[in-house]
Amino acid sequence: RIEASKQIPGPSKTKYEGDKKQFVNDIKYALYASKIVSYAQGFMLMREAAKDLGWKLNFGGIALMWRGGCIIRSVFLGNIKQAFDKNQNLSNLLLDDFFKKEVQKCQDSWRRVVASAVTLGIPTPAFSTALAFFDGYRSARLPANLIQAQRDYFGAHTYELLDKPGNFIHTNWTGHGGNVSSTTYQA
Repeated sequence: RIEASKQIPGPSKTKYEGDKKQFVNDIKYALYASKIVSYAQGFMLMREAAKDLGWKLNFGGIALMWRGGCIIRSVFLGNIKQAFDKNQNLSNLLLDDFFKKEVQKCQDSWRRVVASAVTLGIPTPAFSTALAFFDGYRSARLPANLIQAQRDYFGAHTYELLDKPGNFIHTNWTGHGGNVSSTTYQA
């Protein structure tokens, strides 16, 4: 990195020029929202592992166990327990009313922090990837739909029709070939 810093220039603007007090507050909210997403992802992973391995996990109990002696003593672990007490089948913490409200409260600040960091060339991987996950999770349609089409074009992998779930088709994109087998498809 030291050598790269000498050879690869970053953005021309590298100093924050806005309201610093507001920005510090924005960072607080960005951190809070990113932590919520991190917990949401962790509980999603545990839920999937439990399904795959036949485990019966008490997610609320897990949250309280963490609060009891681990370095993970986040104040909102109690809110996680409450969320799972209200709905044991909760698929994602972001769907719980408390966490929806909290993330919504943080969202503008979170976006300002990530946008400012990108503009200034400051890596903020925890904030930016958490925000990207959040945006992906809350979106019904994403660029992944385009990726499916590209995979079909280049490798005849088929794609699912949005208006006909479960119906996978291949399109002859070029008018040549068109066989669904990627070994015979020639673009």
